Amino acid sequence: MERLGGLRRDVIVGFQNLAVAAVLFGSAQLGLVIGLNEGRTSPFWPPTGIAVTALLLLGLRTLPGILAGLAMINLTTTPPAAMIPTAIGSTLACMCAFWALRRVGFDIRLDRLKDALALVFLAAFGAMLISSTNGTALLLATGVVTPHTFLPVWLTWWTGDAMGVLVVAPFLLTLAKIPWRRYRHIGTARLTELTVLLAGSFGLVLFTQRALGIVFLAFPLIVWAAWRYQLPGAAPVAVLTSAVAIHAAVHGYGTFAGRDLLETMLILQLFNGSIALTGILLSVAITERQHTREELEDTCRQLGQAIGHLDRAMRPDDKSHLRGWAEQQQDAASSSRRRSDRGQAN
Repeated sequence: MERLGGLRRDVIVGFQNLAVAAVLFGSAQLGLVIGLNEGRTSPFWPPTGIAVTALLLLGLRTLPGILAGLAMINLTTTPPAAMIPTAIGSTLACMCAFWALRRVGFDIRLDRLKDALALVFLAAFGAMLISSTNGTALLLATGVVTPHTFLPVWLTWWTGDAMGVLVVAPFLLTLAKIPWRRYRHIGTARLTELTVLLAGSFGLVLFTQRALGIVFLAFPLIVWAAWRYQLPGAAPVAVLTSAVAIHAAVHGYGTFAGRDLLETMLILQLFNGSIALTGILLSVAITERQHTREELEDTCRQLGQAIGHLDRAMRPDDKSHLRGWAEQQQDAASSSRRRSDRGQAN
Protein backbone atom coordinates (compact mmCIF):
# COMPACT_ATOMS: atom_id res chain seq x y z
CA MET A 1 0.00 0.00 0.00
CA GLU A 2 2.83 2.35 0.88
CA ARG A 3 4.57 1.49 -2.41
CA LEU A 4 1.35 2.19 -4.32
CA GLY A 5 1.03 5.56 -2.60
CA GLY A 6 4.62 6.42 -3.48
CA LEU A 7 4.06 5.44 -7.10
CA ARG A 8 0.95 7.61 -7.25
CA ARG A 9 2.90 10.56 -5.90
CA ASP A 10 5.64 10.02 -8.46
CA VAL A 11 3.09 9.94 -11.28
CA ILE A 12 1.47 13.16 -10.04
CA VAL A 13 4.85 14.89 -9.78
CA GLY A 14 5.72 13.68 -13.30
CA PHE A 15 2.50 15.11 -14.72
CA GLN A 16 3.11 18.38 -12.87
CA ASN A 17 6.57 18.68 -14.39
CA LEU A 18 5.28 17.90 -17.87
CA ALA A 19 2.54 20.51 -17.47
CA VAL A 20 4.99 23.13 -16.20
CA ALA A 21 7.36 22.48 -19.11
CA ALA A 22 4.53 22.70 -21.66
CA VAL A 23 3.13 25.92 -20.18
CA LEU A 24 6.58 27.52 -20.10
CA PHE A 25 7.21 26.65 -23.73
CA GLY A 26 3.77 27.89 -24.82
CA SER A 27 3.98 31.17 -22.89
CA ALA A 28 7.41 31.91 -24.36
CA GLN A 29 5.82 32.45 -27.76
CA LEU A 30 4.23 35.68 -26.50
CA GLY A 31 7.58 36.99 -25.35
CA LEU A 32 9.28 36.00 -28.60
CA VAL A 33 6.75 38.02 -30.59
CA ILE A 34 8.30 41.21 -29.26
CA GLY A 35 11.87 39.98 -28.96
CA LEU A 36 14.80 42.10 -30.04
CA ASN A 37 16.81 40.89 -33.02
CA GLU A 38 20.08 40.24 -31.23
CA GLY A 39 19.73 37.26 -28.93
CA ARG A 40 15.95 37.41 -29.30
CA THR A 41 15.67 38.95 -25.85
CA SER A 42 12.25 40.26 -24.87
CA PRO A 43 11.11 43.09 -22.57
CA PHE A 44 8.24 40.89 -21.35
CA TRP A 45 9.01 37.24 -20.56
CA PRO A 46 6.02 35.32 -19.08
CA PRO A 47 7.92 32.01 -18.49
CA THR A 48 9.84 33.59 -15.62
CA GLY A 49 6.68 34.56 -13.75
CA ILE A 50 5.15 31.14 -14.41
CA ALA A 51 8.28 29.36 -13.14
CA VAL A 52 8.41 31.40 -9.92
CA THR A 53 4.69 30.80 -9.37
CA ALA A 54 5.12 27.04 -9.90
CA LEU A 55 7.86 26.97 -7.25
CA LEU A 56 5.74 28.96 -4.79
CA LEU A 57 2.65 26.77 -5.28
CA LEU A 58 4.14 23.32 -5.90
CA GLY A 59 7.63 23.51 -4.41
CA LEU A 60 11.07 22.48 -5.60
CA ARG A 61 9.75 19.24 -7.12
CA THR A 62 8.87 21.26 -10.23
CA LEU A 63 12.53 22.11 -10.94
CA PRO A 64 12.94 19.35 -13.58
CA GLY A 65 9.92 20.66 -15.46
CA ILE A 66 11.18 24.25 -15.25
CA LEU A 67 14.64 23.27 -16.50
CA ALA A 68 13.19 21.16 -19.31
CA GLY A 69 10.77 23.87 -20.40
CA LEU A 70 13.46 26.57 -20.46
CA ALA A 71 15.81 24.27 -22.37
CA MET A 72 13.12 23.64 -25.01
CA ILE A 73 12.62 27.40 -25.36
CA ASN A 74 16.35 27.89 -25.90
CA LEU A 75 16.34 25.42 -28.78
CA THR A 76 15.11 28.22 -31.04
CA THR A 77 16.49 31.29 -29.27
CA THR A 78 20.14 30.59 -28.41
CA PRO A 79 23.13 28.86 -30.04
CA PRO A 80 23.44 25.12 -29.22
CA ALA A 81 26.49 25.69 -27.03
CA ALA A 82 24.58 28.16 -24.83
CA MET A 83 21.24 26.31 -24.69
CA ILE A 84 21.74 24.29 -21.50
CA PRO A 85 23.88 26.88 -19.60
CA THR A 86 21.25 29.55 -20.33
CA ALA A 87 18.46 27.30 -19.07
CA ILE A 88 20.46 26.50 -15.93
CA GLY A 89 21.05 30.21 -15.25
CA SER A 90 17.35 31.05 -15.69
CA THR A 91 16.35 28.14 -13.44
CA LEU A 92 18.87 29.27 -10.83
CA ALA A 93 17.37 32.79 -10.91
CA CYS A 94 13.89 31.39 -10.27
CA MET A 95 15.25 29.21 -7.44
CA CYS A 96 16.94 32.23 -5.84
CA ALA A 97 13.70 34.20 -6.11
CA PHE A 98 11.85 31.33 -4.42
CA TRP A 99 14.42 30.96 -1.62
CA ALA A 100 14.58 34.73 -1.01
CA LEU A 101 10.79 34.95 -0.72
CA ARG A 102 10.64 31.98 1.64
CA ARG A 103 13.46 33.44 3.73
CA VAL A 104 11.44 36.58 4.47
CA GLY A 105 8.22 34.64 5.18
CA PHE A 106 6.45 35.46 1.91
CA ASP A 107 2.70 34.74 1.95
CA ILE A 108 1.34 33.72 -1.46
CA ARG A 109 -1.94 35.50 -0.68
CA LEU A 110 -0.05 38.78 -1.24
CA ASP A 111 -2.10 40.65 1.35
CA ARG A 112 0.75 42.36 3.22
CA LEU A 113 2.98 45.22 2.17
CA LYS A 114 6.12 43.24 3.05
CA ASP A 115 5.01 40.49 0.64
CA ALA A 116 4.53 42.99 -2.20
CA LEU A 117 7.89 44.63 -1.56
CA ALA A 118 9.61 41.23 -1.38
CA LEU A 119 8.09 40.17 -4.71
CA VAL A 120 9.16 43.42 -6.35
CA PHE A 121 12.67 43.88 -5.00
CA LEU A 122 13.84 40.35 -4.13
CA ALA A 123 12.15 38.17 -6.75
CA ALA A 124 11.73 40.56 -9.70
CA PHE A 125 14.50 43.15 -9.52
CA GLY A 126 17.05 41.17 -7.50
CA ALA A 127 17.01 37.50 -8.48
CA MET A 128 16.52 38.21 -12.18
CA LEU A 129 19.96 39.83 -12.32
CA ILE A 130 21.28 36.26 -12.34
CA SER A 131 19.47 35.11 -15.47
CA SER A 132 20.09 38.33 -17.41
CA THR A 133 23.81 38.46 -16.60
CA ASN A 134 24.34 34.76 -17.29
CA GLY A 135 22.30 34.75 -20.51
CA THR A 136 23.80 37.90 -21.99
CA ALA A 137 27.34 36.79 -21.11
CA LEU A 138 26.75 33.49 -22.93
CA LEU A 139 25.42 35.36 -25.97
CA LEU A 140 28.54 37.53 -25.90
CA ALA A 141 30.77 34.46 -25.65
CA THR A 142 29.05 32.79 -28.61
CA GLY A 143 29.24 35.92 -30.77
CA VAL A 144 25.51 36.63 -30.93
CA VAL A 145 25.92 39.87 -28.97
CA THR A 146 28.79 42.32 -29.45
CA PRO A 147 30.44 44.34 -26.65
CA HIS A 148 28.74 47.45 -28.09
CA THR A 149 25.26 45.97 -27.73
CA PHE A 150 25.90 44.03 -24.50
CA LEU A 151 24.32 46.62 -22.19
CA PRO A 152 21.04 47.14 -24.15
CA VAL A 153 20.55 43.38 -24.51
CA TRP A 154 21.33 42.80 -20.81
CA LEU A 155 18.91 45.56 -19.78
CA THR A 156 16.15 44.18 -21.99
CA TRP A 157 16.70 40.64 -20.68
CA TRP A 158 16.64 41.76 -17.06
CA THR A 159 13.55 43.91 -17.55
CA GLY A 160 11.75 41.12 -19.41
CA ASP A 161 12.30 38.63 -16.59
CA ALA A 162 11.37 41.21 -13.97
CA MET A 163 8.16 42.13 -15.82
CA GLY A 164 7.30 38.44 -16.09
CA VAL A 165 7.44 38.17 -12.31
CA LEU A 166 5.63 41.46 -11.65
CA VAL A 167 2.78 40.98 -14.15
CA VAL A 168 2.29 37.22 -14.43
CA ALA A 169 3.07 35.93 -10.92
CA PRO A 170 0.47 38.08 -9.04
CA PHE A 171 -2.18 37.13 -11.61
CA LEU A 172 -1.51 33.39 -11.27
CA LEU A 173 -1.23 33.51 -7.46
CA THR A 174 -4.55 35.33 -7.35
CA LEU A 175 -6.22 32.69 -9.53
CA ALA A 176 -4.80 29.92 -7.35
CA LYS A 177 -5.71 31.39 -3.96
CA ILE A 178 -8.87 33.43 -4.57
CA PRO A 179 -11.75 32.10 -2.39
CA TRP A 180 -14.02 31.08 -5.29
CA ARG A 181 -16.73 29.75 -2.98
CA ARG A 182 -17.03 33.18 -1.45
CA TYR A 183 -17.98 34.61 -4.84
CA ARG A 184 -20.35 31.86 -6.00
CA HIS A 185 -23.39 34.07 -5.39
CA ILE A 186 -21.93 37.41 -6.44
CA GLY A 187 -24.58 40.07 -6.90
CA THR A 188 -25.68 41.26 -10.33
CA ALA A 189 -24.49 44.82 -9.75
CA ARG A 190 -21.04 43.72 -8.67
CA LEU A 191 -20.75 41.24 -11.54
CA THR A 192 -21.75 43.98 -14.00
CA GLU A 193 -19.20 46.36 -12.52
CA LEU A 194 -16.46 43.73 -12.78
CA THR A 195 -17.39 42.95 -16.39
CA VAL A 196 -17.39 46.64 -17.33
CA LEU A 197 -14.05 47.11 -15.59
CA LEU A 198 -12.34 44.23 -17.41
CA ALA A 199 -13.90 44.99 -20.80
CA GLY A 200 -13.21 48.70 -20.39
CA SER A 201 -9.59 48.02 -19.45
CA PHE A 202 -9.06 46.29 -22.77
CA GLY A 203 -11.38 48.29 -25.03
CA LEU A 204 -10.76 51.79 -23.70
CA VAL A 205 -6.99 51.46 -23.59
CA LEU A 206 -6.97 49.92 -27.07
CA PHE A 207 -9.17 52.74 -28.44
CA THR A 208 -7.15 55.53 -26.84
CA GLN A 209 -3.95 53.94 -28.09
CA ARG A 210 -5.18 53.80 -31.68
CA ALA A 211 -7.15 57.04 -31.81
CA LEU A 212 -5.26 59.35 -29.47
CA GLY A 213 -1.89 57.72 -28.95
CA ILE A 214 -2.07 57.83 -25.14
CA VAL A 215 -1.77 55.15 -22.47
CA PHE A 216 -2.30 57.00 -19.19
CA LEU A 217 -6.03 56.15 -19.06
CA ALA A 218 -4.94 52.72 -17.88
CA PHE A 219 -4.01 54.14 -14.48
CA PRO A 220 -7.50 55.21 -13.35
CA LEU A 221 -8.69 51.72 -14.32
CA ILE A 222 -6.00 49.98 -12.29
CA VAL A 223 -6.74 52.25 -9.32
CA TRP A 224 -10.47 51.49 -9.60
CA ALA A 225 -9.78 47.75 -9.75
CA ALA A 226 -7.42 47.85 -6.76
CA TRP A 227 -9.80 49.97 -4.70
CA ARG A 228 -12.86 47.81 -5.34
CA TYR A 229 -11.41 44.29 -5.65
CA GLN A 230 -7.79 44.54 -4.47
CA LEU A 231 -5.39 42.12 -6.15
CA PRO A 232 -8.08 39.80 -7.63
CA GLY A 233 -9.25 42.81 -9.66
CA ALA A 234 -5.97 44.65 -10.19
CA ALA A 235 -4.03 41.62 -11.48
CA PRO A 236 -6.35 40.88 -14.46
CA VAL A 237 -6.54 44.58 -15.35
CA ALA A 238 -2.73 44.79 -15.31
CA VAL A 239 -2.52 41.77 -17.61
CA LEU A 240 -5.10 43.18 -20.05
CA THR A 241 -3.59 46.65 -20.24
CA SER A 242 -0.10 45.20 -20.64
CA ALA A 243 -1.41 43.02 -23.49
CA VAL A 244 -2.77 46.12 -25.25
CA ALA A 245 0.55 47.90 -24.82
CA ILE A 246 2.44 44.90 -26.19
CA HIS A 247 0.11 44.72 -29.19
CA ALA A 248 0.63 48.43 -29.87
CA ALA A 249 4.40 48.02 -29.60
CA VAL A 250 4.44 45.07 -31.99
CA HIS A 251 2.32 46.82 -34.64
CA GLY A 252 3.76 50.30 -34.11
CA TYR A 253 0.66 52.39 -33.52
CA GLY A 254 -0.42 54.89 -30.87
CA THR A 255 2.32 55.81 -28.44
CA PHE A 256 4.80 53.64 -30.32
CA ALA A 257 4.21 55.06 -33.82
CA GLY A 258 7.34 56.28 -35.57
CA ARG A 259 9.76 55.15 -32.85
CA ASP A 260 12.79 52.95 -33.28
CA LEU A 261 13.09 49.58 -31.58
CA LEU A 262 14.99 50.68 -28.49
CA GLU A 263 12.62 53.60 -27.82
CA THR A 264 9.64 51.26 -28.21
CA MET A 265 11.10 48.75 -25.78
CA LEU A 266 11.95 51.43 -23.23
CA ILE A 267 8.43 52.92 -23.26
CA LEU A 268 6.87 49.48 -23.07
CA GLN A 269 9.05 48.49 -20.12
CA LEU A 270 8.27 51.67 -18.20
CA PHE A 271 4.53 51.36 -18.85
CA ASN A 272 4.25 47.69 -17.86
CA GLY A 273 6.40 48.23 -14.79
CA SER A 274 4.37 51.24 -13.65
CA ILE A 275 1.06 49.42 -14.15
CA ALA A 276 2.25 46.33 -12.27
CA LEU A 277 3.72 48.28 -9.36
CA THR A 278 0.65 50.53 -9.04
CA GLY A 279 -1.71 47.55 -8.97
CA ILE A 280 0.30 45.46 -6.53
CA LEU A 281 1.21 48.16 -4.02
CA LEU A 282 -2.20 49.85 -3.98
CA SER A 283 -4.02 46.52 -3.65
CA VAL A 284 -1.85 45.44 -0.75
CA ALA A 285 -2.18 48.82 0.99
CA ILE A 286 -5.99 48.65 0.78
CA THR A 287 -6.04 45.02 1.95
CA GLU A 288 -3.85 45.87 4.94
CA ARG A 289 -6.14 48.80 5.76
CA GLN A 290 -9.17 46.52 5.73
CA HIS A 291 -7.43 43.94 7.91
CA THR A 292 -6.44 46.64 10.41
CA ARG A 293 -10.03 47.90 10.57
CA GLU A 294 -11.35 44.38 11.13
CA GLU A 295 -8.81 43.79 13.90
CA LEU A 296 -9.82 47.06 15.60
CA GLU A 297 -13.49 46.09 15.36
CA ASP A 298 -12.76 42.69 16.86
CA THR A 299 -10.78 44.30 19.65
CA CYS A 300 -13.63 46.74 20.40
CA ARG A 301 -16.13 43.87 20.45
CA GLN A 302 -13.98 41.80 22.80
CA LEU A 303 -13.41 44.81 25.05
CA GLY A 304 -17.12 45.49 25.11
CA GLN A 305 -17.86 41.90 26.06
CA ALA A 306 -15.29 41.98 28.86
CA ILE A 307 -16.69 45.24 30.23
CA GLY A 308 -20.23 43.89 30.02
CA HIS A 309 -19.36 40.70 31.90
CA LEU A 310 -17.48 42.64 34.57
CA ASP A 311 -20.29 45.16 34.98
CA ARG A 312 -22.95 42.44 35.27
CA ALA A 313 -20.88 40.68 37.92
CA MET A 314 -20.46 43.84 39.97
CA ARG A 315 -23.91 45.41 39.34
CA PRO A 316 -26.31 42.68 38.17
CA ASP A 317 -29.45 44.78 38.68
CA ASP A 318 -28.27 48.15 37.46
CA LYS A 319 -26.78 48.69 34.02
CA SER A 320 -24.10 51.38 34.20
CA HIS A 321 -23.29 53.92 31.52
CA LEU A 322 -20.08 51.97 30.86
CA ARG A 323 -22.04 48.81 30.08
CA GLY A 324 -24.32 50.78 27.74
CA TRP A 325 -21.29 52.14 25.91
CA ALA A 326 -19.81 48.65 25.63
CA GLU A 327 -23.04 47.28 24.14
CA GLN A 328 -23.11 50.12 21.60
CA GLN A 329 -19.56 49.27 20.55
CA GLN A 330 -20.47 45.62 20.08
CA ASP A 331 -23.53 46.52 18.00
CA ALA A 332 -21.50 48.94 15.87
CA ALA A 333 -18.80 46.33 15.25
CA SER A 334 -21.39 43.71 14.30
CA SER A 335 -23.18 46.12 11.94
CA SER A 336 -19.92 47.09 10.27
CA ARG A 337 -19.02 43.44 9.73
CA ARG A 338 -22.45 42.69 8.21
CA ARG A 339 -22.15 45.68 5.85
CA SER A 340 -18.70 44.52 4.77
CA ASP A 341 -19.96 40.99 4.08
CA ARG A 342 -22.92 42.32 2.07
CA GLY A 343 -20.62 44.58 0.07
CA GLN A 344 -18.37 41.68 -0.86
CA ALA A 345 -21.34 39.56 -1.89
CA ASN A 346 -23.03 42.30 -3.88
